[in-house]
Amino acid sequence: MLLLSSRLAIIPLAVASAALFLMMCMTFADVVLRSSFDAPIEAATELTRILMAIVVFSSLPVCSGRGEHISVDLFDGYFNNAMARMRDGIIALLCGIMLLWPAQRVTVLAQRAADYGDLTEYLQIPQSYIAWGIAVATFATAIILIIRGVAILIWGNL
Repeated sequence: MLLLSSRLAIIPLAVASAALFLMMCMTFADVVLRSSFDAPIEAATELTRILMAIVVFSSLPVCSGRGEHISVDLFDGYFNNAMARMRDGIIALLCGIMLLWPAQRVTVLAQRAADYGDLTEYLQIPQSYIAWGIAVATFATAIILIIRGVAILIWGNL
């Protein structure tokens, strides 16, 4: 199971890494062109938004599956091991269930953007592609959190 999840995580992490690298290169080129030649990349803001969405939403399912979200342990001292396991399982389960609603709403927005034929300003990329990617990643994250929550409640910490 662990080997399978590790192998499945390679693709979204590679996509996030590539998007982050492209964003870094584009920012560097934009700064150089803007400063030296007074010729900024016109679509830099648009590309930054798209690439940032790719970085965040492609790494979100992996981060959730591994339990690597930032958490503050203010009350951890009050929980014994069994209660901490129950707390962690319930929180993961509830977060997954609650994440289904935004995933469904993004699906509606993606379909609306596709129906209207909305395009990005400079590059004329269909906005529905970006929204569908966000919807798929959000659904994947919700399902992973639900599975993680159930697994923690049944078998303990992962």
